[in-house]
Amino acid sequence: MNVFDLRNSLIEDYSSYISSFIQISDPKIKDYVDESIAGGLLWPDPLIQLNPSFEPGHKISDLCDEGLLNKECKRIFARKSSPDSPSFPLRLHKHQEDAIRTAREGNNYILTTGTGSGKSLAYIIPIVDYVLRNGSGKGVQAIIVYPMNALANSQRGELEKFINFGYPDQKGPVTFARYTGQENDEERQRIMANPPDILLTNYVMLELILTRPEERTKLVNVTRSLRFLVLDELHTYRGRQGADVSMLVRRTREAFQAYQLQCIGTSATLAGSGSFTEQRMEVARVASIIFGEKVLPSNVIGETLRRSTTEYDFSDSNQL
Repeated sequence: MNVFDLRNSLIEDYSSYISSFIQISDPKIKDYVDESIAGGLLWPDPLIQLNPSFEPGHKISDLCDEGLLNKECKRIFARKSSPDSPSFPLRLHKHQEDAIRTAREGNNYILTTGTGSGKSLAYIIPIVDYVLRNGSGKGVQAIIVYPMNALANSQRGELEKFINFGYPDQKGPVTFARYTGQENDEERQRIMANPPDILLTNYVMLELILTRPEERTKLVNVTRSLRFLVLDELHTYRGRQGADVSMLVRRTREAFQAYQLQCIGTSATLAGSGSFTEQRMEVARVASIIFGEKVLPSNVIGETLRRSTTEYDFSDSNQL
């Protein structure tokens, strides 16, 4: 199968289908519309991308041996395909390790790396490590806010693999729960009766947690242990919505009396124009406004890439 022929065939069929609905009497307008459609107005050009090769960091076991992470992280953060399958050591990307070291220092930070770069591990590992050190069952210690429920659902599945696989009765040492409005009443009551260490939610539900009497009483007022607040896909919060979320962060800090709250943001598309230094300064400025806490430019963590092909000096004829 030739993928380019397939693409052209699909475009022709789609163009024919769309054009069948367009009946324009004015000749000039019709010519303009036909020309625009023929030029690809309604579909993008083919996109070919290469997966980047990220600079590797240390293995989780190395960080545990160093004392940077709790020893149990070695068991939790390993590759597992099923509850009873063997686990394999997990090697981090350098930017993930940089994030873990920044988190351990207690700093707010932003991770601006590409899609598929493992951004979620860059905040999940520090959160799990903190719970292991601080003790489970003390109320909500981390809130992770996703812009879409689909992302929260996906993350819950990943947490299930990491935290629960390989433990007796599939119950690991750290608890987590999704609380996005998709839960039935039984699930809601169970979560409120036993607040998890890690709560996966969205910003609308977080607002309701702070304002509805039952959630306020059972999820907020019973604990003062909130340490982490994560805003995933930080670039989605802009304009009026960005202002709403910014105020929500401040109310969350106040409601939980989380005056040592550590704020974390992730985004693949947050950086703007200019040099990398200028981009970090701008990202830090915007993040500081949203979180209401200082984010240093040095704590805006970008990806470090490694060359995958041999580099040639084309001025040297011996290498050609």
